[in-house]
Amino acid sequence: MNGHMNSEAEIAIIGGSGVYDAAMLEDAKEVDVDTPFGKPSDAITVGTFEDRRIAFLPRHGKGHRISPSRLNSRANIYALKKLGVSRIISASAVGSLKLELKPLDLVIPDQIFDRTKTRESTFFDEGIVVHIGFADPFCPELSTLLFDLITEKGYNVHNGGTYVCMEGPQFSTRAESKVYQSLGFDIIGMTALPEAKLAREAEMCYSMIATVTDYDVWHEEDVNIETVIQNAMKNEAAVRDIIRSAIPRIPAGQECICGIGLAGAILTPMDKVPIETKRKLELLLKKYA
Repeated sequence: MNGHMNSEAEIAIIGGSGVYDAAMLEDAKEVDVDTPFGKPSDAITVGTFEDRRIAFLPRHGKGHRISPSRLNSRANIYALKKLGVSRIISASAVGSLKLELKPLDLVIPDQIFDRTKTRESTFFDEGIVVHIGFADPFCPELSTLLFDLITEKGYNVHNGGTYVCMEGPQFSTRAESKVYQSLGFDIIGMTALPEAKLAREAEMCYSMIATVTDYDVWHEEDVNIETVIQNAMKNEAAVRDIIRSAIPRIPAGQECICGIGLAGAILTPMDKVPIETKRKLELLLKKYA
C-alpha cells in the first residue's frame, strides 16, 4: 500500500494476540502497510464494529516473536496514522509495585517514568528539531472514558498511576524493584515507550489499559512465568470485553488536545528542513508545512 489512502480505520487497538477477537470485526482483512521506518510488527487487521472502523495491531507480531527492545514502534505508529487512525487503545500486561494493585486488577495509568535505554523514540531526528509537550503522556479524554466504562462493568480498576517503563526483556532485580517502590511508582512494564511518545508526535490520542499479571519481585513470592501467562490470558478476556463496550462510546472525530500536539513544537523553520525529511514525514508535517 503506497501513497495516501482514504481513512481505513479510526480507532486502533495495540495488544497481545489474545486481545484481538476475530469474531468482533465484520469484513475483517489484513492490510500490509509500508512506512518510511520499515515494516510494523505484523499485518494490521482492519474491519468494522458497530459502524466504526477499527484496526488491530499485534504488538509483538503473531506468535509473540518480537522482544520489547526490538519493536519497531515508529513503523507501528506511523502505519496506524497512515491508515487514518486518530485514537489508540493500548493493552499492556504489567507487574504491580503496590499491594493494593492485585493480580487481575486493571489500571488506567496517567504517568510514565522512562527507564528504557536503546529505543528509537522520535520521528524527528533528521534535519528537524521538535520539542513536543509530554507532561501528560496519556490522552485524558480517552483515559477517563475507559475508566468510567470499566468501573460500570464492575471490574477492579484503578484510576491513574505511574507506569515505569523498563528496557527488558529481563524482569527487574530486587534492588531495582525496591527503588521503584520507594519512589512511589505503581506498575512496571516494557511497552508504553516509545509508543506513547510517538503517538503524541503523530497527534494521536493514546490511552492504556494496563492489566496486572503479578507482583514484581519486591513481594515475597518470586515472579513465576506460568502464573504470569495464566493471568495474562484472563486479563485478555477482560480487555476484549471492555474494548467491545468502549468502541461505540468513543466520540467520532478527534477534538481533544492530542490532535494539535505539534502546534508550536517545531523549532526548525520549514524552509530549512531537508526535502527528504519533509517527504519522509509528510504525513505528520503537512498541516504545518
